[in-house]
Amino acid sequence: MRNDFIPFSRPSITDADIAAVGEVLRSGWITTGSKTAEFETAFGAYVGCQGTVAVASATGGMHILLKALGIGPGDEVVTPSMTWVSTVNLIVLAGATPVFADIDRNTLMVSDASVASCLTDKTRLIIPVHYAGAPVDMDPMRRLAKARSIALIEDAAHAAGTHYKGQPIGQRGTSVFSFHPIKNITTGEGGMICSDDPDLLDRLRRLKFHGLGVDAYDRRTQGRVPQAEVQEPGYKYNMTDIGAALGLGQLARLDALNAKRTYLAQYYRAKLADIDEIMPLSDPPYAMTHAWHLFIVRLDIDRAGMSRDAFMQQLKQRNIGTGLHFRAVHQQKYYRQSLAQAEGVLPNTEWNADRICSLPLFPDMTVDDVNDVVRAIKDVLQKKEVINKENTC
Repeated sequence: MRNDFIPFSRPSITDADIAAVGEVLRSGWITTGSKTAEFETAFGAYVGCQGTVAVASATGGMHILLKALGIGPGDEVVTPSMTWVSTVNLIVLAGATPVFADIDRNTLMVSDASVASCLTDKTRLIIPVHYAGAPVDMDPMRRLAKARSIALIEDAAHAAGTHYKGQPIGQRGTSVFSFHPIKNITTGEGGMICSDDPDLLDRLRRLKFHGLGVDAYDRRTQGRVPQAEVQEPGYKYNMTDIGAALGLGQLARLDALNAKRTYLAQYYRAKLADIDEIMPLSDPPYAMTHAWHLFIVRLDIDRAGMSRDAFMQQLKQRNIGTGLHFRAVHQQKYYRQSLAQAEGVLPNTEWNADRICSLPLFPDMTVDDVNDVVRAIKDVLQKKEVINKENTC
């Protein structure tokens, strides 16, 4: 057994990253400023989009997008239940109704067919989720949204460096990225909206900073006369230069970081291939480049003779950290009570929600770390009879 605990994720921070943050702290200007503008430009160039808006979090970015699109009472928004709760929380807080599309059993992503089955005359928005570093099949999704005149926002929180049919996610349409510490690159907390809609981008820039026509950095460099005025009520979701400085260094290494993730993921696949109780996700059948944000497996709970939660607990006792991405939103307490989603309506979502487990995957891991994880998995499964006896005592 490992002597030290390995978490399921850990950010890759270099001395150069730390020095860049220190330089900002010493500059006397630490909120939204030149580094944030530089990071917006650099990320936009990386994905090849027309415009970007840096925000304090992907959740904040999604919030102002819903506001800019006018999503509110009487509207329906289609998205998967196999996602982090923030998007669904925001839909509900806007007064709209979330409608859950089922996912593919083995990629855990929605399809145009599953989304189409959820559309009604009240549908105003579709939010597909790129999952674990793989992309949703966007061509048919875009055709569906265009044919029905429905807005489309891509949840790209897992997709920094992901490509779909040769194009980076974020190059077309409107996408929201996350830079939370567990993501492929981090700004501590933060996010980025990418869009090819200039009018939408202008409004998002107002909404993310109090509804002002220009932000604090613009006022500082262009002067305070005339004083910037509120054009509409807005929020406080601006990124700081502290986070942006970290993000610039991370972005410069993104391809290298993802290459290491890919190497480790493929090594995992090879080492887990002979363990019948472990079922990795499948790659989508279309051309894509996986960013390997997460390495997710499903536990065959019948073969294993134990629940997923017991499996995760046993790995923890062996100093192996794991994650759960995600507990299905419609199975969370509030949404069980408020939406009363009938059991079995989302069969693929529910089947996976009982079995998914995220194994450790981050760029600073070694092959020996992966070997330790695999040995611990085998040990747990070999001792299942003893474990089950302990759990029933």
